[in-house]
Amino acid sequence: MPLVGVVLLFLDPTNPDGPGATAVVFLVVVALLVGLLATLLTARAVGAPLRDLRQAVQRVGKGDHSVRVVVDDGGEIGLLQDGVNAMAAGLAERERLRDLFGRHVGTTVAQRALTDGVSLGGELRTVAALFVDIAGSTSLVRRTGPEEMVGLLNRFFAVVVDTIEDEGGLVNKFEGDAALCVFGAPTDHPDPAGAALRAARRICDAVRDAGEVDVGVGVACGPVWAGQVGAASRLEYTVIGDPVNEAARLTELAKDSAGRAVASESTVTAAGRDEREHWVPDRAVELRGRGEPTRTWVRR
Repeated sequence: MPLVGVVLLFLDPTNPDGPGATAVVFLVVVALLVGLLATLLTARAVGAPLRDLRQAVQRVGKGDHSVRVVVDDGGEIGLLQDGVNAMAAGLAERERLRDLFGRHVGTTVAQRALTDGVSLGGELRTVAALFVDIAGSTSLVRRTGPEEMVGLLNRFFAVVVDTIEDEGGLVNKFEGDAALCVFGAPTDHPDPAGAALRAARRICDAVRDAGEVDVGVGVACGPVWAGQVGAASRLEYTVIGDPVNEAARLTELAKDSAGRAVASESTVTAAGRDEREHWVPDRAVELRGRGEPTRTWVRR
């Protein structure tokens, strides 16, 4: 507006003593150049931090939570920069806790807890339970010592976890030198019995090839209660039912079996035909704690 006033003074015919053309042109040109420079500097001062913030947010959206932006502004932009840094740090902490949570309870249980929340209670599900235990672990730890035994257990459990997860199951818990695995909880499985039997064969083959330990694997199938147990401040996801106990009892029989894997007849008949071909009927035994005989099947 001041520049428009100067121009109008120059063009006003009633003011012959107004500013000359040279002065007006000079002032206008200088004002335009200074205004343009000021606008560019202001735009850069605002645009550059916003561009850095946009790039930082895009990297965070792609999963890079190590992003940090330099807080170099004392105004609203500085508050925004500090907020982005706090957001990235919070997301990094949440992902770390989520990773630790998944490692302790299993990724499927962790994902369900994050989606549906956690509470005491559960549901009735039909699952296949697989129990695997190292044979002669007491004498083994006496020969190897505790430190070497821990390394051996970690290598053994790595085989178990990789196999179970590859077949779509869940390693529910480790019990010393044993592990309880389930297929069909907490998420549905199209063929829990077949997957459990296939996993049992794969674990036995991998352990035999490694040659470090000898194991027994028991597999049973049936309805169980699956859900959270414990207290409001400390929960654990678990499965409770006859198939879990049956699988643990079959594991003891498996340690004396040539194929080192024993399954209940109901589990084999529930599996697909392709998997049933790898199993043959064995004997009927009365397992400890069960008042009726259980027909067992073993690997071919």
